[in-house]
Order: sequence, then C-alpha cells, then structure tokens
Amino acid sequence: MKKSREKLGQILLKEGLVTEEQLEKAIDIQKKEGTRLGETLINLGIVTEKDIVIAMAKQLSIPYASYAKGLLKPAENQDLAKLVPEDYARRNMLLPISRHMSSLTVAFMDPLDLITIDNLKRMTNCEINPIIATKTDLQRAIDEFYGKEDLLKDAISDSYELEEFKIEKDVEEDLSLDDLIARAEEAPVVKLVDLILMQAIKDRASDIHIEPFKNKINIRYRIDGVLYEIPPPARHLLPAIVSRIKILSNLDIAERRLPQDGVFFVKVDNKGIDIRVSTVPTIFGEKVALRILDKSATPLDLEELGFDPEELEKVRRAINSPYGLILLTGPTGSGKTTTLYAALNEIKSPRKNISTVEDPVEYKLEGINQVQIKPNIGFTFAGALRAFLRQDPDIIMVGEVRDLETAQICIRASLTGHLVLSTLHTNDAPSAIARLIDIGLEPYLISSSLIMVGAQRLIRRLCPECKEAYETTPALAKDLEIKQELLYKPKGCDYCGHTGYRGRIAIYEIIVINDKLRELIARGASLGEIKDKIKEFNLKTLLKSGLKKAEEGITTIEEVLSITLVAGEE
Repeated sequence: MKKSREKLGQILLKEGLVTEEQLEKAIDIQKKEGTRLGETLINLGIVTEKDIVIAMAKQLSIPYASYAKGLLKPAENQDLAKLVPEDYARRNMLLPISRHMSSLTVAFMDPLDLITIDNLKRMTNCEINPIIATKTDLQRAIDEFYGKEDLLKDAISDSYELEEFKIEKDVEEDLSLDDLIARAEEAPVVKLVDLILMQAIKDRASDIHIEPFKNKINIRYRIDGVLYEIPPPARHLLPAIVSRIKILSNLDIAERRLPQDGVFFVKVDNKGIDIRVSTVPTIFGEKVALRILDKSATPLDLEELGFDPEELEKVRRAINSPYGLILLTGPTGSGKTTTLYAALNEIKSPRKNISTVEDPVEYKLEGINQVQIKPNIGFTFAGALRAFLRQDPDIIMVGEVRDLETAQICIRASLTGHLVLSTLHTNDAPSAIARLIDIGLEPYLISSSLIMVGAQRLIRRLCPECKEAYETTPALAKDLEIKQELLYKPKGCDYCGHTGYRGRIAIYEIIVINDKLRELIARGASLGEIKDKIKEFNLKTLLKSGLKKAEEGITTIEEVLSITLVAGEE
C-alpha cells in the first residue's frame, strides 16, 4: 500500500520553522480566505519563500533547485527555448533545465499544478521530471535564459549610436517644449527609461540617481543602503530621459530652473509600486532621484522588523497605552516610518479612530486616515494636528516633529487623552529628550507626556546562500563582549549580486520612561545625567543590539561597527 504523503505543516513543525500556535492561526486564515497554507505562512511573515519551497521538496520527494548554486542554468545546445517558448515559461512560472531522450527536467514554482504539467507534456511530447524552485529564483533564471538580462545593456550600448538625439551644447538649454516632448516619446528613450526602472526594481533598489556631468551621465542604484553604479547611457540622451520621467510623473517639462517633485505608479509582476520623483537643477543639467516604494517588499509586522523579544514587549506595551507620546529617532532612511506603520497596523481596529499627517504619505494603510501636508498652501504639520484634535481621534501619528508649534500640539494631545507617535532626527534615544528641550518645550511637559523613546538603524543582512563562518579571535571577543566562537563574513554569489549581503534588518535601543527618568527630565537634568541613569537599567544599546545580530549570523561585526560608530556609540 502506498505511504500517505506527510503534510506540509507537519514538516514545518518538525524543522522548527513554525510553532503549533502559528500553524493553527495560519490554517484558520487559510480556511477563511481559500489560500494555500504556504502562501498564508509567508504573508504572515512566519516563514520565508525558501523555507516553504524546501519543505515542499521534502514533502513531494523532488529536488530543490537554487539559483545561487547554479542549479537553474538550462543545458546548452538542446533547443530548450524553442521547446518551451518564453511567454509560456513566464505565464506559468517554469523553466526547462535539461532534456534526456524523451524526459524533460523542468523547474516549477508549483509542482502540484497538474494541469500545467499535463499541458507541458503534450506540448513537448516529453515525460516531465519536475523539480522545485522559489518564484524569485525562477524569475531571475527565466530573465537570464530568455535574454531579458541583456536588454538594458543592449539599450545602453545602442544609445551611443542614436545620432538624431545629439545636439549642440549651447542649444541644449534652448530646446522647445515640442522638441522635448518629441524626444521623450521616442521609442528608444521610452524603452531605456522602462528598462532602467525594471532593472532597479528587480535588483531591489530603493532609489535611482540619474546625475549629469560635463561629458557623461552617472546612473546609480541604492541597494541595501549602498550606492552601486551601472553602465550609463550616452550623455546626449539626458534631456530626453529627464523629460520622459517628467511626463510620467506629471511635472512641468519646460521648467528646468527650479526643483520639482512628483510621483507615478507602475505595475510589475502584479505588484503595484509607487515611484517618487525629485528633480534638482545642477550646473550640468537636471539631476533626478527616484524613490521606489514597493509595499510588498516592506514588512508591516513588528515581529518581522528585527526586535528582540524583550524590546518587542516594551514597544507593544507602549503602543497599547491609552495616551502618551512615543518617539522614534534616527537619520533619514533608517526605517522609522516603517516601524511606526507596523505599530499602527498592529493596534488599528474598528473601535479606534487613527489619523496620520505625513510628508509624504509613503504607503497607504487600510482603515487609517492619512493626510499629506501641503506647505505651499499653508497646510502644515501643526495645521493638520489642530484639525485632527477636532476630529475625535484616539491615535495620531505625526511624520516628524520639526518645530516648536508641532511639538507643543503633540504634547498637548498626549496630555489630553490621545496616543501620539512621531519621529525626531537625533543620533540616539536619550538625545531625543535634549532635542525637545532645545526646540523650546518645558521639561515638565516632556516628563509628563513621554512614555517611550527609541532609536533605530538599518544594517545589511548576510546573504543566506554564501555567508562563510570563521572563528572569533580572543581579543575581538573580549573587546566586544562576544560569547559566540563562530561568526560569519560575506563571500558573494549570484543570489546577492556578489555583494555578500541581501536585504536589511533593523537594530533598536528602546527606553521606557519610568519614574526615575521622569524626575530627572522634570528638573531639567543634563543629557549626561540622563545617560548615566539609563546605563543603570542595563539598556540594550544600538551597538549591543547589532552585536547580537552578528552573533546570530544575521550580519557582520564590520557592518554593525560601521553603523553604530556613526551613530555615536562608544
């Protein structure tokens, strides 16, 4: 008698990837929404796509193929591209790997899709030997095999041959509006801009910088917080490229003397992505910066952001308080707004009236009233906050405390029964208190309203496919108080683009304002006194939080030190 197949949930339990409670929760959601268990667990942030695929490989007793290990490279000289056309491979998310006699090995995202397997069998006249791979790996392998990887390179190379776009240097600034529009709508320019965007999204870039210089254009992608150059197109295409981006984002094409801001929307692999555009005139032409906001790539779940259990408990206690002020500090791009979004996502309910005022609104959150400020017409943070207080709010999020008026209204709201969440630009959590006093707030008001202040940074994650272990030296272990004998370092592979890192995770220091701190703040104690008192609480600083991530094999000592030393850690 044939042995029954082990259930996916049981395999995940055995591997220690889920708990009984998490599995039960996912099964309940699965039944209500009609989704698959693996998909539900991924959406909940409990497991990764790779975890599910490896578990399915064990369940189905078929091989798992990883792109990083070179297992998704189709055999050469077998006419596999003719056997399985590109549109069919993309539509069904599969890739032919090799053919032997009448047996065809094919990598599937979903090897349980029997209809697709049967159709493929009839189309190729081959028996199908399925293997399994993640959607991310398959997408990259399909692009590489069917030639999409070379499209941007070819478009950039071709740009140097487009003679019709070449103009005299002294004429460039005098191009008419009709000329600019005509050049921007030319097929080569449209294709080039599209490919620059698509490549950036595929490479998980958060920003694109298009920078004009005297004899060239620089194009750089910011990936995991680091800027990387890509081969640039011809310099004479700059006006057309900038105009094309302006057309997409509804900006004034003729205005090249003043900065402009805009936004447009693209859809890639059924995912909606917002592109925020900023232009600035430089001495060599307009510089364009594009911020890529992919909501699906950003976890809005507190458990997925990087908090340790102890830190997470502190945060949850604070955000479930009925009133008070919560502040997050850190530089631009450190993930403060994402953390606040995740907090609001956790505490929102039909019983709570939640409003946010932001500049700009980065992600749209269901069930939350979000307001975009418009300084050019006098609608500021302070103005929005005054309006909110007449709207019967329970919880208010303010994008940033920038001035005394905004700070005063935040304090007043927190003292009159509202929970207020906001951000400040300071190097560490204790410095937030000094900053509020510098802005002009009275110390006794700060001590009465502030319930929690945190600082955060983003550090790069080591690539899970290629990270290498090494032994800690006794001197390093002693200096940094590291207990783990084995740490990890980056190596580089195809999966991480040979950087050794893939993705980022947050590190935090969280200070809960207790009675001892309130007393110090109220009497106007110096920042040094406040920091000395906090040390008595054995607070986990940004440095300690980062070192723990290094001990867990998530990041490197060098990455932690580069971030926390900048943050002013000792």
